[in-house]
Amino acid sequence: MENKQSFFWLQKILVTLVCFAGTLGIGFMILIKPNASKAQNSSDIDTNSTTVDVGTEKRVEQLKTIMLTTWGKEAQAKGVAIDVPSRLQGVIISQVKVPAKEKVIALTFDDGPWPESTAQILDILKENNIKATFFVIGQNVKNNPDLLKRVMSEGNAIGNHTWNHLYRFLSPQAATYEVSSTEDIIYKTIGVKPSLFRPPGGIMTNGVASYAKNNKYALILWSSDSVDYSRPSVPRLIHNVFRSAKPGGIVLMHDGGGNRSNTIAALPEIIRRFRSQGYRFVTIPELLLMDNYKPKHIVKK
Repeated sequence: MENKQSFFWLQKILVTLVCFAGTLGIGFMILIKPNASKAQNSSDIDTNSTTVDVGTEKRVEQLKTIMLTTWGKEAQAKGVAIDVPSRLQGVIISQVKVPAKEKVIALTFDDGPWPESTAQILDILKENNIKATFFVIGQNVKNNPDLLKRVMSEGNAIGNHTWNHLYRFLSPQAATYEVSSTEDIIYKTIGVKPSLFRPPGGIMTNGVASYAKNNKYALILWSSDSVDYSRPSVPRLIHNVFRSAKPGGIVLMHDGGGNRSNTIAALPEIIRRFRSQGYRFVTIPELLLMDNYKPKHIVKK
């Protein structure tokens, strides 16, 4: 009997120990479970992070495309590059006949974008809340893309001025390259294809003007030449601008191609004098939109 009772007591002790061990095991598993979950969550986070990185790269590429398109739309909204009215495509224009109430003048700058001088001219224009038109050289756009982006972002108009600014006679293939490659680099830089063209030196017979004319550019010359490329004194430069200035006129100056310190020095006074005479400043695209007053345009022979 005593043996049987001892057996039952031993059995109870064993069951109790098993139960206790089981309870400890479950408790231990519960204790380490959060750590396992934390590790799993960490793994999940790493996976999600990788996914986010890939997604971010895709979004950056999408944003680049959107920005390029937006630049183009903003440019059109600001008059930077619009389709030339069909009646003016292929036409050589040195000034526009505007209604009597429209006392306007267009400032234009050639041969940029150029380090330092283009930025200084843009600063002066911005300070005076003026928009101008810049006829740019392809190789200078390639070397100074950020300057062209600034020209456009501040509401100025942009025109094609060939790749190398050559005066000599060019074969049809070379003339095509001069104009089309500049058009391409402008488009790649700011997302806008120019519709304005100015032949280097105003030369109409070396091939580039013919190509531009056949491709529906408006060929923009000038009615008032500052002759700043020869670096006249500041008073002489100002005199050159005003001696033939008139409403609907186009003023030729340069922001590139050499030392333009005299142009920069003269520009604030040129602006002041025009304003004192009642003029307001427009871009070439804005000026062409006013060309609905007869006669339709004045063509430089």
